[in-house]
Amino acid sequence: MIAGFSVVVGRELRLALRHGSDTMMVLVFFVLAVILFPFGVGPAPETLARIAPGILWVTALLAAMLSLERLFASDYEDGSLEWLALAPLPLEITVLAKCLAHWLTTGLPLVLVAPLLGLLLNLDPSSYLTLVLAMVLGTPALTLIGAIGAALTLGARRGGVLLSLLVLPLYIPVLIFGVGAVDAAIFDLDAGPRLLILSALSLFALALAPFAAAGALRQAVE
Repeated sequence: MIAGFSVVVGRELRLALRHGSDTMMVLVFFVLAVILFPFGVGPAPETLARIAPGILWVTALLAAMLSLERLFASDYEDGSLEWLALAPLPLEITVLAKCLAHWLTTGLPLVLVAPLLGLLLNLDPSSYLTLVLAMVLGTPALTLIGAIGAALTLGARRGGVLLSLLVLPLYIPVLIFGVGAVDAAIFDLDAGPRLLILSALSLFALALAPFAAAGALRQAVE
């Protein structure tokens, strides 16, 4: 099972590298959206520093959604999804492998770029470590929740719009505690409880998403 999991992860990473436009689109959107905020709210350093955690998390959340629709769509369109559903490897494990590959090619780059954009927004230097930890703990939940939405909307007309409507309300807890953790670090408060809640959200999504998404995928191929 571990070998099959590794094969699927490797396959998805190779496809992502071959079609690198999705990753670049996510990063470019993230960077451009953050750059626009100083033009919209003004360049005052104090104002930008106060709203920087919210800007970074909201834009990262929206950027992560851009590639969710393609998570299963290409396999559905070329018939690979039927083969994956009938393969000896459980479909739940396949879903988990695809989610891991998606996070490595979208979530992880967002985590790496966020501190650099924090400099642009005059984010308090004392909160950089907390920002990175919060995004490392929270972005997997975004991918896993998004996988459920992507599976449920697979093959639907205007699936991208429907996907956004499904997953955005579910992203709110991650957004709240992600921003809260960074704010706590800025004001010299204990960010630990918020980071633990982010971990719990990701673990809960990890336990639920493979089964929910796999069930929706089986319905799609029937």
